[in-house]
Amino acid sequence: MKELFIKTERQRYWLGQLASIAESIKAEAVEVDEQSRFPFEAHKRLLQIGYPKLTLPKQYGGEGLSVYDMVLVQETLASYDENASLSLGWTLGVVGEIYDKKLWAEDILQQFALEVQKGAIINRAVSELATGSPTRGGRPGTNAVSTNDGWLLNGRKIFTTASPVLDYFLTSAWIEEKGQIGFFLIHKDVAGLSIEENWEMSAMRGTSSHDLVLKNVLVSKNHLVELPNHPSGAKINGWILHIPATYLGIAQAARDYALHFANHHQPNSLNAPISTLPNVQQLLGDIELKLHQARFVLYGVAEAYDDPARRDTLTNEMAVAKHTVTNSAIDIVDKAMRVVGAKSLQLTNPLQRYYRNVRAGLHNPPMDDMTILKLAAAAIEQQKLTELE
Repeated sequence: MKELFIKTERQRYWLGQLASIAESIKAEAVEVDEQSRFPFEAHKRLLQIGYPKLTLPKQYGGEGLSVYDMVLVQETLASYDENASLSLGWTLGVVGEIYDKKLWAEDILQQFALEVQKGAIINRAVSELATGSPTRGGRPGTNAVSTNDGWLLNGRKIFTTASPVLDYFLTSAWIEEKGQIGFFLIHKDVAGLSIEENWEMSAMRGTSSHDLVLKNVLVSKNHLVELPNHPSGAKINGWILHIPATYLGIAQAARDYALHFANHHQPNSLNAPISTLPNVQQLLGDIELKLHQARFVLYGVAEAYDDPARRDTLTNEMAVAKHTVTNSAIDIVDKAMRVVGAKSLQLTNPLQRYYRNVRAGLHNPPMDDMTILKLAAAAIEQQKLTELE
């Protein structure tokens, strides 16, 4: 079905590049989960094909992939290894957003583009234990103080995905003298920066989302790169669609496994594979339906964001796509396990990994409850405006 969403030869090229390294990535995925370690082999392979610069605009020396393109490659990569997809997806999303919206000064954009061309990996470090998700508006405990030599940062961030390979941390901190949050670009080798390896989760174990610890970290003045004048999550950002794309890829992998199993598993009580049974066909049909629904929503929203004529009309569609895809993906994996039966719970079976990992999508921003509340608020306000016209 995904063939329907491939629109250009350029997209085929990059899908082909991923296919060329698929087997090595798939082979490592099992060990990554079992050992709760980062997918270093996948990371190396992805660097070799230039993955980090996919969303860097062409005028800055990148490949210039759109949000739609990014979703396509991210979903495909996730069907090979979801940990690698989510980890590298943050670099694609952050780079895409920064250059799309010109969030930094032009000289910093030019300098950083050279790093991305060489394979630099970046992620935002925003979550903290006391505040939870930054989209809920909590003020970071990490603080930045101005000195004669630059900014002095102290604090701790949790959920720092891909921490073992990050070259740069785009870190939020409270600036008391400005009375607002700022984002600082911090290189991994700066004095006082360390990673506390404490990622102990049953899901997405290979993302190595350890704690980032900052102790008197000195950052140059011009590396205060962002001073947002709006709450986190308030601006439309299509680049976050790399998140649901990953969970859709997990759903696709689960579907493929269940379908192969159904076509080849034949108990001695039957004279044909279980795919001939009505109850199994019902499950497989439901899986196909949900995949269609999720994919049309995700790619439709990505296409709308990439269209300058429609982007300004978007409101809550990014959140709708994330909510729809992640919840559909969870249901798809569940149904795949029902097709396979108790064997799906064996530790050697990939479905038990997909089951654990797909649920992590519920805890990536934006959260389901916030999406529903925003949709309700928007509908209520629209109705009021309609009555006034």
